[in-house]
Amino acid sequence: MSIPIFRTSYFKDPLHDHAWFAKWVAALEALNDRSYERIEVQTALGKTQVWGLQTQNTSLEALVVFPGARTSALFWDIDRGLDSLEGKFRVYLVETNGLPNPSDGNTPDIRTPHYGAWAAELLDGLQLENAYVAGASFGGLVCMKLCLAAPQRVKAAFLLNPGCLQPFSLSIKNLYYNLLPIVFPYRKSVQAFLDRAIFCKPHHQVSRAGEELIVKYELFALNRFVDRTQKPYHMNGELGQVRVDTYLLVGGRDLLFPAGISINQAVNSIPTLKDVMLFEQVGHGIETYGKAIGAIGRIIRRRIPITI
Repeated sequence: MSIPIFRTSYFKDPLHDHAWFAKWVAALEALNDRSYERIEVQTALGKTQVWGLQTQNTSLEALVVFPGARTSALFWDIDRGLDSLEGKFRVYLVETNGLPNPSDGNTPDIRTPHYGAWAAELLDGLQLENAYVAGASFGGLVCMKLCLAAPQRVKAAFLLNPGCLQPFSLSIKNLYYNLLPIVFPYRKSVQAFLDRAIFCKPHHQVSRAGEELIVKYELFALNRFVDRTQKPYHMNGELGQVRVDTYLLVGGRDLLFPAGISINQAVNSIPTLKDVMLFEQVGHGIETYGKAIGAIGRIIRRRIPITI
């Protein structure tokens, strides 16, 4: 399928800003005491950067991760969060095109099937016939687009506080904390956004060093990246066409996409919904919550056929 480029986002000073991002990744590697494989895939949207863990071991199940808007896929491994999978997997952390990351900034029209076609093309480039896929917020929408475009490529999909089950909340509290760092892109505003919308302290939080990396990334993304990428939308009737086993993981303190609405929409809209997991004291940044990551690992292990 041809994938027309609909919008292009970009860094203000690509050479300088990409160098900053590389240092940020190095700081995360130092915090986690591990290195990520650097994988570049050429797609219809240009270069797509992927970070890998154990990808050379083809005997392991593959898990492909798509991040939320204004985040990096590496957020999933703040404080070695992926260790919570409690098992060995080939993990591919995809820096979705159009988000503040080293991938090219080209994006398709979000309301077309083209993000799904791009994701299938990405699997080709990673030499994955099929895989488990997981996405947080914006990434959940990408997972559903892939399930619609190429269901045979997806063993199961995990949606974490996805942005495809309902419109963005227009509550005063949510709008205030989301707009605050955009209007005032400073540390104090970013910290308030993280404290009120992303985490739910003390139940859901990361280490001080991990949070500092997130704050620095957010300030970088807000000040250095010209974001023209469309935001996720309620896929509504499209979800009724999904034929891939789907698991929903939601945080009970998610301001952006309230858990009760997401659960209700998933139950009524996705015919292949297999399970819903509610983590009561968790904010929107559920991909940084170890018990949610652990649930993904347990489900995958349960689904793997036993060979004798």
